[in-house]
Amino acid sequence: MKSFATILILIIFSLGFWACSSEPVVDIAAITSQPKGFVGSDTCKMCHLEHFDSWKMTLHSRMLQDAKANEDAIIVPIDEKTIRGDLAKLSDKLKVPADKIYVPKKEEILYTIGSQWKQRYLVKKNDILYISPIQYNADTHRWVNYHEQDWDKRPWLLKCGGCHATGADIANGTFKEPGVACEACHGKGSWHAALPKTAVFEKRNTIVNPAKLTMGVAAQICGSCHNRGKATMQKGGGWPVGYEPGKALAAYYESTSFEAGDVKHVYANEFSKGHHQQFIDWQQSKHSTEGVTCTSCHYVHQIGMPQTRSQTSKSGSMQCFQCHVQVNTNMAHSIHSFANCVGCHMPRIAKSAESGDIRSHVFVTLLPEDTLKNPKVPNSCQTCHKHKNDDLQELQSNWKKLATLPKPVGKAIDPVEYRYTR
Repeated sequence: MKSFATILILIIFSLGFWACSSEPVVDIAAITSQPKGFVGSDTCKMCHLEHFDSWKMTLHSRMLQDAKANEDAIIVPIDEKTIRGDLAKLSDKLKVPADKIYVPKKEEILYTIGSQWKQRYLVKKNDILYISPIQYNADTHRWVNYHEQDWDKRPWLLKCGGCHATGADIANGTFKEPGVACEACHGKGSWHAALPKTAVFEKRNTIVNPAKLTMGVAAQICGSCHNRGKATMQKGGGWPVGYEPGKALAAYYESTSFEAGDVKHVYANEFSKGHHQQFIDWQQSKHSTEGVTCTSCHYVHQIGMPQTRSQTSKSGSMQCFQCHVQVNTNMAHSIHSFANCVGCHMPRIAKSAESGDIRSHVFVTLLPEDTLKNPKVPNSCQTCHKHKNDDLQELQSNWKKLATLPKPVGKAIDPVEYRYTR
């Protein structure tokens, strides 16, 4: 019996060894000689399931959703009467009469864009995808217009597609998958997926890991979409056509600015007033020069449920306290000692759906005197409901009183002679 057991163990061991060593030999050179292509996140999840699951909980994964595969992606009833009723309230701002604006039927909607602040809807016309001219603002539960006069002159793939979907191909009018998926930040994954796990170093070198890039280059991956401007490699492109993670963004994209004439999306002080603006703001900040990048505060995929609306590791000002320690409660902090850092240093002066629903990322307090100098430039104080209608001169005067330390009074102390002894 002992001999039989020994033989059986040897047979099992041999079979196991044979199974582990029978992986076919892969021609690495042949694989890497082929053009890189997109494989999709369903391929990535076969090896990176925990990261895939956490990414599925983020806004990136839901930027663009297939409304045919998931009807629940449409977050509000598409009721034409209600929509036209809301549009009619905006009649003085419309370039097309409310009763003439195209309102898609639910069955015409192929994809939804966004759901956190607002939602837009993709439809097809002459086999080309366009954003329909209606927009639902989630926080205020109302419908507003969106390019109602020229919506069908703005092909979605050219104007927006590369930041809403992964693997956008303007020439062929296609994309690999909806949403900001794995390969949007890590680059095309066909080589990486084709190589066996045993080719450890070769496999690693075929994919981009933003965490291992220099901080400036890594931040530009975020900046390729959290930005506003125009493509340099594709006429009419609204996103950096041709850009790949790890490359220099400026070669593919030119950011907007007030100085260049964009008064619609940027204030005179170059702070952004329009959405997808965070990279433009951050570049002007001390965070940028000190090496505090996007992922210093925001996570892209994190194990477990997301803690905050904006994918930060802590909520509100608690995020700031991970690096900044409040060392005093005097001067301006004397009345804001409840530590509302973001209220002053990240004022709500930018617009995604409704005015002031997203925060500035320059991390600078805007004072009442900034508005006094230019009434079109907002200030941090009046973004607070308490001071919304306060007199600017009085606000500035009060701030100066708080921000100026009193001169020391009292008797001067004579110096004490110091003698060094061993």
